[in-house]
Amino acid sequence: MHKSDKQMQKCIEDCMACAQACYTMAMHHCLEKGGQHTEPQHFRLMMACADVCKTAASVMIAGITQHQLVCAACAEICKACAESCERIGDMAECVAACQRCEASCRKMSGKVELAALGTVAH
Repeated sequence: MHKSDKQMQKCIEDCMACAQACYTMAMHHCLEKGGQHTEPQHFRLMMACADVCKTAASVMIAGITQHQLVCAACAEICKACAESCERIGDMAECVAACQRCEASCRKMSGKVELAALGTVAH
């Protein structure tokens, strides 16, 4: 297995773990807590994060060459989700999973820029 293969496998694992953390925390923790945890913008972001993480993992597993684009978008959404969860508080598991996934996806995205979407990969 080449270094890039190991890096991709780690990214796939981080994406799947993040998808599970976001979905589980949204469905169980947030819905039970209510208040800020279920504000539409925050809750939608958590669902979008779970979805884009699953998509990024699927694209990498399939060996699609455009995985860099999907990973760049995934990194941006993970960053936003982590920030939202951190702001609300009591969501350390989700914050950590999003931060790990963001870091892995940034490595996989290379220097892809998402300027057309109003964000730029760091």
